[in-house]
Amino acid sequence: MTRRLRLTLRVDVDDAPAIGHGKIRLLEQIEQTGSISAAGRAMGMSYRRTWLLVDSVNRLFIEPVVAARPGGGGGARLTESGREVLALYRQAEQQAIQGAADSLRRLEEYLAPVLS
Repeated sequence: MTRRLRLTLRVDVDDAPAIGHGKIRLLEQIEQTGSISAAGRAMGMSYRRTWLLVDSVNRLFIEPVVAARPGGGGGARLTESGREVLALYRQAEQQAIQGAADSLRRLEEYLAPVLS
């Protein structure tokens, strides 16, 4: 079996992890499902864990990235800022992947084979 490397992007703020592929996937799930709890379930997370992650992302930026839908019917959506944060993260991720492609290919040559 051939082993493959994958580059993931994590953004730190003030030397602390702030946002990475997990939180970005959560934002994408919220956008898809229209629900914070459904997004968490889709990712195998508890309701509490999901809400804590959403709260941490909302506190990270000057404007919330996730907002509850008005009208009391439940549900959530990404704000305009949230969609922009998501797009900028994915853009930075693609730039990093493209920039590291040659080095990753060379690193793969040093991987030990998988023994079954």
